[in-house]
Amino acid sequence: MLSRARFHPLLLVVPLAIALFAFSACGDDNDDEAPAATNTPAEIPVDTPSGTIDISGVPELDDGVLTVGSDIAYAPMEFYIEGTETPDGLDVDLAKAIGEALGVDVEFLNIGFDGIIPALNTEDFDVIISAMSIDEERSQQIDFVPYLSAGTGILVPAGNPNSIATEADLCGLTVAVQLGTIQETLVRGLSDACAEAIDVKTFDTNPLAVEDLRTGGADANLADYPVALLDATESDGDLEVLAAQVDPSPYGIGIRKSSTELAAVLEEALQAVIASGDYDALLTKWNLESAALPRD
Repeated sequence: MLSRARFHPLLLVVPLAIALFAFSACGDDNDDEAPAATNTPAEIPVDTPSGTIDISGVPELDDGVLTVGSDIAYAPMEFYIEGTETPDGLDVDLAKAIGEALGVDVEFLNIGFDGIIPALNTEDFDVIISAMSIDEERSQQIDFVPYLSAGTGILVPAGNPNSIATEADLCGLTVAVQLGTIQETLVRGLSDACAEAIDVKTFDTNPLAVEDLRTGGADANLADYPVALLDATESDGDLEVLAAQVDPSPYGIGIRKSSTELAAVLEEALQAVIASGDYDALLTKWNLESAALPRD
């Protein structure tokens, strides 16, 4: 998932931005394919003041629930706890902390990533929180509140048999990506510039793309860096992720352009979560401290 240009965390709507990063951009509705979490980090106490934000003028919250569309197959950002239908991950924890600040419940709906923006715009749910990178094309369709930083990771078989050092080395190879992600856009753009085209294989979920890599169907898999790193860690030594990240960019909470009141209170709630210390505590819980928004 790509993007560039520095941003301040108080900005509400961000069409393009860059992020720092040294550790971290997507998702689908097939929870059978969601990565298992056998060692989910322990719960942390939430210190964000509860219900301190005025939401009386926000129609989406009249029912006391913030409904979140998310592709819950993208650990460590969002995934189902093994053997359950309970979502977990950094995005889930952060959404709960934001809900606490707003004084509302939070409900996650599992939505295929390639159709998640149209589903938001037809009011199937209130917001998107699904490791979604902010880019120009998406910003033309919806607005964003940035909350994290991320880059694309390149996952390869252990030993890196094709000697891939950067994305330019993917020319002539087979690359597995999740449908509808910035990684798909990235690799297709790279392919257009190659003397020998990249064979791009798309899958409904990233776990399926990773499995294709593990079984020899692809030479590399592109995903958000924290996801690629976790996949490498959980591969029993079969896979590794390259140290170099591609096009760091911010993640954003996606909001309909008509939902200006909701966008305003979400920004206020995020700032409350940051000020309380919960934001940093959640990043620490998921080992994503270096993915924090830049702050003055």
